[in-house]
Amino acid sequence: MHAADVALSVLLAAIIVVSLLANVLVLVCFVYNAEIRRQVPGLFVLNLTCCNLLLASSNMPLTVAGLLGHAPPPGGHVLCQLAAFLDTFLTSNSMLSMAALSIDRWVAVVFPLSYHSRMRRRDAVLALAYAWLHSLGFAVAPACLSWLDYHRPTASCTLYSPEARASSRAHFAAYTVALHALTFLLVLVVLCVTYLKVLQVARFHCKRIDVITMQTLVLLVDIHPSVRQRCLEEQRKRRQRATRKISTFIGTFVICFTPYVLTRVVELFVAVPISPYWGVLCKSLAYSKAACDPFVYSLLRHQYRQTCRDIINRFLKRRSLNTSACWTSHSKTMELTLPFTGTKAPKP
Repeated sequence: MHAADVALSVLLAAIIVVSLLANVLVLVCFVYNAEIRRQVPGLFVLNLTCCNLLLASSNMPLTVAGLLGHAPPPGGHVLCQLAAFLDTFLTSNSMLSMAALSIDRWVAVVFPLSYHSRMRRRDAVLALAYAWLHSLGFAVAPACLSWLDYHRPTASCTLYSPEARASSRAHFAAYTVALHALTFLLVLVVLCVTYLKVLQVARFHCKRIDVITMQTLVLLVDIHPSVRQRCLEEQRKRRQRATRKISTFIGTFVICFTPYVLTRVVELFVAVPISPYWGVLCKSLAYSKAACDPFVYSLLRHQYRQTCRDIINRFLKRRSLNTSACWTSHSKTMELTLPFTGTKAPKP
């Protein structure tokens, strides 16, 4: 086993651990906080989290097994086909959930006064139903046509047709291009259009706030220079914060999925074999999106961070109460028994 295989295995194992822990934490916050459950974006986040958890617990371990020399992975051809079906379905579903979240944020920023009438829970359920039907359609078709198999360059069970010939190969190529065009490319366009519009509106509001702030600073001629400097610094941070958030939403999607999608498309039309290390690295980047999503869409937001703090404080308080109760019980027992021994009870 080569050192590169070991390094890629360790990388995938780290992605699995982070994905499982982070997505489980998002689920805990969703269950604990009723306000998160009532919000429309919470449904999209829940769907995205469940897809990431299933991907981290099913497909990622099989890829690690493939890297460790079990190719195809343990379980036989049937298990590999099931994993390939889940890979296509879960990846497409998670991408469409990201698109739904971007549309929700666009509506919230561009139409803040009519947001609750435009984005209702019924609308969210319809959007999720479309995501499921879209993903199921693209996952069932290759299963019926036997286009799901073990792909050695990426060491994973995924969309692959090793025995396709002539017209069948042309059909497989057309299906693969359609899949990536109607999932990856479509979602990328939606993310760019919606988030860039959100950034435009955010910069407009920041500019208005900056104008009001500068007018106030001009009127307050006796203001201390340090206070004036802090106000200007806050303006700069506000502009950078909006740009950084939008760059994170779009950047993580592009960095994680683009290498894998381009590799699979180029593989259809170029006869040169793909390096296994490059293929596994691209697949690992695609898997890493499941580890990034909990932080990008949930855990770094104030509401989720506050929920995590509440959970931790409640857990520590319960432990403190249990410890206090045990100490009180122990003290009472000592008070009852020590008088018969003629000794004094220790002070708590």
